[in-house]
Amino acid sequence: MKLVPRPFYQHMLENYRDTPQIKVLCGVRRCGKSTLLEMLFHELAGVVPQENILFLRCDSSDVPLNPTAEWLEERVQMVQKASNPSQRCYFLFDEIQEIHEWEKVVRRLHADQASDVYLTGSNAFLLSSDLATYLSGRYVELPVFPLSFKEYAAFSESVALSDGDADVLFESYMRYGGMPGLFHLREQDSGSIYRELQAIHDTVILNDVAKRFDIRDIELLERLVRYVFSTSGNLFSTRSIVSSLQSAGRKVYADTIETYIDALKRAYLLYPCEQEGIQGKDVLRPLRKFYAPDTGLRNLEIGFKRQDIGFQLESIVRMELERRGCKASVGTLKVGEIDFVARRGDRLWYIQVAQSVVDESALERELAPLRLVADAHPKLVLTLDRIGLGILPDGIQIINLIDWLLERGDIIA
Repeated sequence: MKLVPRPFYQHMLENYRDTPQIKVLCGVRRCGKSTLLEMLFHELAGVVPQENILFLRCDSSDVPLNPTAEWLEERVQMVQKASNPSQRCYFLFDEIQEIHEWEKVVRRLHADQASDVYLTGSNAFLLSSDLATYLSGRYVELPVFPLSFKEYAAFSESVALSDGDADVLFESYMRYGGMPGLFHLREQDSGSIYRELQAIHDTVILNDVAKRFDIRDIELLERLVRYVFSTSGNLFSTRSIVSSLQSAGRKVYADTIETYIDALKRAYLLYPCEQEGIQGKDVLRPLRKFYAPDTGLRNLEIGFKRQDIGFQLESIVRMELERRGCKASVGTLKVGEIDFVARRGDRLWYIQVAQSVVDESALERELAPLRLVADAHPKLVLTLDRIGLGILPDGIQIINLIDWLLERGDIIA
């Protein structure tokens, strides 16, 4: 399959090009980090002398079985000696964790102002805590996510899987998610998709979580992931989880559950959304909601059943807000709640998400919490409806969710 552009990330990398920080692409396994590094290589090759670029896949067959920092340093020095001294050297290291003590070489490159360094690595070995140890003060993390719906539509068009009907395409996206590897499958049938997502799930759970954090109770970890994913959109209570497991004869402690939750977050498999009191409502012990990075991984846990559509839509919106650089929380009122309070810089939005608000009672249910907020920040209802859209007399906007995802308009663009 040809490389399909991902303009958002390519623009982000362009903005960071030639800055002094070491650029580290991070995100859940198989979300496209290595491919973005390859695209960056091709872009650089069009404007920079070839001898000034080292693009190294550290897990490829032309790398020694047990590569060392000394071996990597030799490769770096070869490029530096052969390079055009009037221009920078660019070092792109994919799966850098395969090289023992790689950080020693990368730290040296950081000290060389004529070098620009980019890294990807396995989440099992290259988490934020590791980077802080290896590269303290020298790096910037650039988050990468599975495909947004806008990217999913572009990928589908590139492989002739779409007839241009965004609503039909969204049904597939909502059910199977946007992991880029799905577009490499020869057959786009449910069995092939299931096997692809199951392989990603197993690798993340076993390598990025269990192995990395020395978790031995895999059965408990799997049960926790299944529970959190299948109830995403509901407030999460550690105490309730413990009670439920204990009533089923499973001895477990709250500290263990919190340790597992933290490990899943650090492997980019869970994204939290904490309660926030608004309009005078104090939340002394805020609860959290958790969302999967991809609805395909989430729906894998429930057998891809067509249920809980509202929660699936919430998951998609939660991750889209993350992509767009927003900090999201759950708005807690004295009566009711707002699905998302989204902040980016000094801007703020109140957002409700609903499958449909055509029915008057459903519309009023979504509007009521928004009307309790008296400030002038934008208030949105995102829905799959194609009728009844627009701005209400009180300023609340009813917006088609698919159009919002495709950035048809300037709301949180």
